[in-house]
Amino acid sequence: MSKDFIVEDQSFSQTDFSVSGLNAAEYENCTFEQCSFSNVDLARLVFTNCVFEASNFSLANISNTAFREVSFKGCKMLGLHFDECNPFLFSVSFVDCQLNLSSFYKMKLKKTTFNNCNLLEVDFTEADLTQSVFECCEMSGVIFDRSILEKVDFTSSFNYAINPETNKIKKARFSKEGVIGLLNKYDIIIE
Repeated sequence: MSKDFIVEDQSFSQTDFSVSGLNAAEYENCTFEQCSFSNVDLARLVFTNCVFEASNFSLANISNTAFREVSFKGCKMLGLHFDECNPFLFSVSFVDCQLNLSSFYKMKLKKTTFNNCNLLEVDFTEADLTQSVFECCEMSGVIFDRSILEKVDFTSSFNYAINPETNKIKKARFSKEGVIGLLNKYDIIIE
């Protein structure tokens, strides 16, 4: 990719990049609305201060893709391997997104916001989620194993199962109803 090819302050709407392709470039301060990136090769592209709204990323290749201060809103992002992204300055937020079957293995996700997202069977193994917020998220089958969950807010999320013996959960916040998700491994009955 030519370091000279920078796309700035552009808006893309209702574009199917699985047909037209996306130019290899650095995208800065761009907005992508109702676009399809499904099965698109986004490897090694750079997105800085970009917003993606109501877009489909399912099964896109994001190997070495840089997401820096990027917001995803209402996006379908099934089966994405965020753990293969460029980790340098990686910073994202998710609102109303479907992230089912995605992986954040060993990622540094401090202060990341997940708001009203479906996170079915998402892998956060060995991820550092310190001070992140999971607000109103469906978390069935989410994998937390040797994860850093210190000061994470789970108070409004549901259907998670977290083993306090294999994860760091100091000062994490849970609702009274959500505490059941910390006791699943003990196979006890709570009435």
